[in-house]
Amino acid sequence: MAFNITTTAFEYGKSIPAKHACTGDDLSPQLSWDDVPKGTTSLALTIEDPDAPGGTFTHWIVYNLPADSNGLEAIVPIQKHLANGATQGKNDFGKTGYGGPCPPKGQEHRYFFRLFALKKKLPPESANDANSFHQAISGLIIEEAEYMGKFKK
Repeated sequence: MAFNITTTAFEYGKSIPAKHACTGDDLSPQLSWDDVPKGTTSLALTIEDPDAPGGTFTHWIVYNLPADSNGLEAIVPIQKHLANGATQGKNDFGKTGYGGPCPPKGQEHRYFFRLFALKKKLPPESANDANSFHQAISGLIIEEAEYMGKFKK
């Protein structure tokens, strides 16, 4: 089997429901993963929109997820530290936690949910922004899993 991330909220490549976007309740979807690679010390998650007008827009960063975890329940609280020991970084809205899809009206964008299996945990303030996060995981990635959804206002 391969390292894999999925959700029951929508099918791969299909439309993300409005309840997970800025036009609805802006709630994080349920996510699950399996076949975490051997040697993984922690996991990290991002949701990014590469179709944003100003370049890739980061909607969510979660890091130091336990290597033995198998997912996140729907509606993750908007708080820096989670009960499972993970930390939520700042998204490109400038807020901690999940910020759902919110493309300009009339444009369909793709949203990539990426899960990274890492060789070690990240320092506590590794995700003050997306650039800091990506620099922090550089050289630590064992494997990456991806899931994609689309959204249009």
